[in-house]
Amino acid sequence: MLDFTSALYLGLLHPSPSLRPWSALTTGKPAALEPLPGGTAIAHALAKLQGCESAVLLPSTLHLFWDLFGWLARDKVSIYMDDSSYAIARWGVERAAARGVPVRRMPHHDPSAALHLIRVDSRAGRRPVIVADGFCPSCGSPAPISQYLQSVRPFGGTLVLDDTQALGIFGEAPAEDAPFGTGGGGSLRRQDVGGVDLILGSSLAKGFGVPLAVLSGAASMIRRFELESETRVHTSPPSAAVLHAAERALAVNRSRGDGLRHRLAQLVERFRRHPQPLGLGVAGSLFPVQTLRPSTTLNAVTLNDRLLRLGVRAVVHRSCSGAGARLSFLITTRHRPDDIDQLNAALDQATSLEPGRMQ
Repeated sequence: MLDFTSALYLGLLHPSPSLRPWSALTTGKPAALEPLPGGTAIAHALAKLQGCESAVLLPSTLHLFWDLFGWLARDKVSIYMDDSSYAIARWGVERAAARGVPVRRMPHHDPSAALHLIRVDSRAGRRPVIVADGFCPSCGSPAPISQYLQSVRPFGGTLVLDDTQALGIFGEAPAEDAPFGTGGGGSLRRQDVGGVDLILGSSLAKGFGVPLAVLSGAASMIRRFELESETRVHTSPPSAAVLHAAERALAVNRSRGDGLRHRLAQLVERFRRHPQPLGLGVAGSLFPVQTLRPSTTLNAVTLNDRLLRLGVRAVVHRSCSGAGARLSFLITTRHRPDDIDQLNAALDQATSLEPGRMQ
């Protein structure tokens, strides 16, 4: 079975023999009382990689966004959430809403609509907080970060980005021979933007293959969050195994990350060069999540069923536009060129047969 459902884009698995050993997984103490050794250094390295002043580690983005939006709700803010924000960030926003924070949904990647809503609400005297994903894998496009910042800055606001998809993949100075850019620092590096009014929440579980989250931003914001965080008081810090995996992921990224990203780009390009049948085509950009455009003759669910019978696993998901299901293929460096060719051949076969001929 050819599997195109894993988001371990750079193929990093971190088997236990590859990690530094540990004497205990956890201290049994909350993170606010005693973080595990090495966590501060990893947080500092991630902040530098992303182009931020400071960072703090959390066990998951669920911990991160639940805590962050509960923390932001203590201030007089209004939240403007991109309509296609990932579910985990939405759950955090819902916590803020439960605490009385006004929440507005705005069209996907539409800074003009965001600015209009902020201006309409400005008389309430609340500080605006825009929430969006740094990169949308469904439509294959980056968030308009500079324009979002221009929308919130006149009102003393903040931009919160979930940069999980971009971290480890995108970096500085994209070029023909390095279409993802270099370094793997994510959306801020890719778009060459920054500021004290930016907050990044990111998981390392995709590009870097580590189930760990990092909250990054201005040093003053991170210090205040550490002092007032609820999850750091009531939950354990990330385990020693996870921290050692993050340590290894950062070392691999420094030594051969750009080579892995180059290989990944070649595999994605190989898939995109193949003409898709039935006018399906491939939406978006050169990101390792490749999504077929909708077809009037073959829907995503039916096509997925046919591919499964042909030995190919893909992902059926909701479109970021909300217009029906889409079928995506997640490509990683663990795929071989021959795997991509087999996928393209399976697509040709699945779209050329009548339903009754599929066994």
